[in-house]
Amino acid sequence: MSLTGALTLAATAAPAVAAADPYTATATGTVFAPNPVQQLGLQTLTDAKDADLPVFAPAYRTVTLTDLDGSGTLTGRYVRVKSGTGAAARATGGAFPAYHRDADQFEQVMGYYWVTTAQRYIQSLGFGGSLRPVNQRQIELRIDQYGGDNSFFRDDKANISLGKGGVDDGEDAEVIVHEYGHSVQDGQVPGFGTTPESGAIGEAFGDYLAVAVSSWATGTPTRTDEACVADWDSTSYTNAPHCLRRLDGDKHYPQDVVGEVHADGEIWSRALWDIRTALGDRRASTLIIEAQFAFAPDTTFAAAAQATVAAARRLYGSAAAGAVTTAFTARGIL
Repeated sequence: MSLTGALTLAATAAPAVAAADPYTATATGTVFAPNPVQQLGLQTLTDAKDADLPVFAPAYRTVTLTDLDGSGTLTGRYVRVKSGTGAAARATGGAFPAYHRDADQFEQVMGYYWVTTAQRYIQSLGFGGSLRPVNQRQIELRIDQYGGDNSFFRDDKANISLGKGGVDDGEDAEVIVHEYGHSVQDGQVPGFGTTPESGAIGEAFGDYLAVAVSSWATGTPTRTDEACVADWDSTSYTNAPHCLRRLDGDKHYPQDVVGEVHADGEIWSRALWDIRTALGDRRASTLIIEAQFAFAPDTTFAAAAQATVAAARRLYGSAAAGAVTTAFTARGIL
């Protein structure tokens, strides 16, 4: 074939067609937003063995689930749900049935909605747009597959398991988002959290993200303290006012270090809370998440704090860096 003929064929060939996006479907579903204690302001609520008591009725919300694959299942761009109990939730005509807490499928819908909402929050900060993507992968969310009152993220399988002891963890959005926080950090720094201090940072960030996402999605709570994490899940193991942990504690480094990651994480989370108070949610969360790309899997409090100050300076200038430095200095970290 002559060169002229080859050029003619190339010029007339049909342009390549981009593959269709498989995750454009939506469906309605029913959730707590974020949990009934926070919504209703009732510290006397109890699990009552998953009973759908009339007192819970005002806490249910109809929401739109996005980024679904259109199969009618809870499979989407950022999460696929797998349940250990009960049949899988299934949508018909663009709507999941209005499951309530006495149905296993309610927690399946909760899990899908709140993981997707957490990722949408992160993207609203600019990640995946003007900033590099953060954890834009599909994770597996396992509902009621652990009998204890605990949930966990497994970095070797990139999945989250939500427990069913006490109040089922899938009923509290802040527990779901806390666990997604571990997935976020693992997506940024594979294997993150290999030492007591880095593990504490992981627990602290999960708590911070849980509060930031729930307030972004539903508004700052008016009937409970915003700094209180997982008000509903914690009714099974705390006295009123119920909190799994708080972001506004007064622990100080190193005097209050006890070698347990959840307890020690309250030192780091208070610093994050103070950064948010000083700079506002959007700037604080953006620099906090951006800084984590520079963390080592076994980072120390001091090294991670220095990376966070550097991210603040790079993104927002010296005044923001000063506010971040002040927050970490107040905790004894810098």
